[in-house]
Amino acid sequence: MFGGHPRLGKRSPLAFALVIGLAWGAAASAQEDGELESVDVAPGVAMWTGRGGNIGVSFGPDGVLLIDDKYPEHVPAVRAAVERLGVGPVRIVLNTHWHGDHTGGNAALAGAGAVIVAHHNVYARLSTDQVMPALGRTVKASPRAALPLVTFADGLSVRFNGNEIRVIHLPAAHTDGDAIVHLVEADVLHLGDIYFNGSYPFVDTGSGGGLEGMVAAVDRGLELAGPATRILPGHGPLSNRSELAVYRRMLATVRDRLVAARAAGKTADEVVASRPTADFDAKWAKGFLTPEQFVRLAYGSLR
Repeated sequence: MFGGHPRLGKRSPLAFALVIGLAWGAAASAQEDGELESVDVAPGVAMWTGRGGNIGVSFGPDGVLLIDDKYPEHVPAVRAAVERLGVGPVRIVLNTHWHGDHTGGNAALAGAGAVIVAHHNVYARLSTDQVMPALGRTVKASPRAALPLVTFADGLSVRFNGNEIRVIHLPAAHTDGDAIVHLVEADVLHLGDIYFNGSYPFVDTGSGGGLEGMVAAVDRGLELAGPATRILPGHGPLSNRSELAVYRRMLATVRDRLVAARAAGKTADEVVASRPTADFDAKWAKGFLTPEQFVRLAYGSLR
């Protein structure tokens, strides 16, 4: 979801509110810093949770493949968890997008021999300084060791631990470099930050993201998922197709309301005042974004 640490400087009211929300979330989860909890997903597949993005894990005779790798401070915990699996080293890391809570372990894991794989745009954003206007942040370029060794345009497949693992690019969603990871035989999907299970998602407009693309990306996930598919969100608990469909209805309904407001020439302040998410707030206003923050980001992303 997020890149590096913010620089001090002048911020918009929205950026200030977002940073305050992030600081509150970090304090509330301080006990989780560097800690991981393992959730069984399917035979040979797990989800490691804790502060930052959820890690997907494939383990077996071919070794370990990770989908994302959290913050740098999680590296010791990741290494310990891999050692407990007892099947060998991390051979491949698939990044679902460029944000630092999903790529922070890249350099250390690559230094130990893992191959980092991601979309072309993930390489482009990690290799250069990035500005995140919504958060009032400038994120410095990552070291060379953290950059993907293998990049792709539309997608690729990896054969690993008895699964065909399909990596599929979704344009202009959470960012411009998002990927869905489908473990076909295991019937498991990792959606990265396309899916925030239980909260309003962060739409990173500064990285090419947009609400329309988020809805389209979720639709692709629903196409791939069956009734028994286990779905790993970028943030939140392990999920399934029916819960993802509820999330999609929320996103699409808010999108339709915001599109109508834009067609009517309403300003962002007028849209916020109309409370277009009011009927969803009880269920979805549980993350670091307030309804107003989500609406402002989503409305600003409409093209």
